[in-house]
Amino acid sequence: MRSEIMNKTSFSTSAMLLAGVLIVGSATVTLAASQDYEFQPVSTDVKQGQGSLVSVRLIDKRTGKPVPDAVIFTTRMDMAPEGMEMMTTPVEVATSTEPGVYAFKTNFAMAGGWRFKLAAKVQGEPDTVQGELVLKAAP
Repeated sequence: MRSEIMNKTSFSTSAMLLAGVLIVGSATVTLAASQDYEFQPVSTDVKQGQGSLVSVRLIDKRTGKPVPDAVIFTTRMDMAPEGMEMMTTPVEVATSTEPGVYAFKTNFAMAGGWRFKLAAKVQGEPDTVQGELVLKAAP
C-alpha cells in the first residue's frame, strides 16, 4: 500500500512539473512574437501643416523584411517629445503602394517633435505589435 501511494505521488508530481513546463514554454513563445516586429519611419523629418504625409515600415526583425498586410488599428499622434502630450492631432490612413509600408495623413499644427504611437495585428501572430516613433515637423 505504501509503495502504491508513493507511485501515485511520484506520477502526480511529474505530471504537474510537465504541465508547468508546457505552460511556461508556451507563454515564452507568445510573448516573444510581438517583440519580433518593429515600426520604422520612412523619414523622421515631416512637413508642418495640413495633410502632411507620414510613412512607416513594419519590419520582421528576424528576417529584416517588410511585413505586408498588417492591420493597423490604433494610432495616436501627440507632442509628447515637446512636453505637450495632451496636444494631439487626428491621423487618417492614406494609400501606400509599397508592401510593408503604411501611410497616414495628419495635420502637424506646430513645428517640433511629435510622437506617433501605433498598434497592429500581423497575420499568424497572436499578440498585438506596438510601436512609437518620434518625428520632427518643420515649416
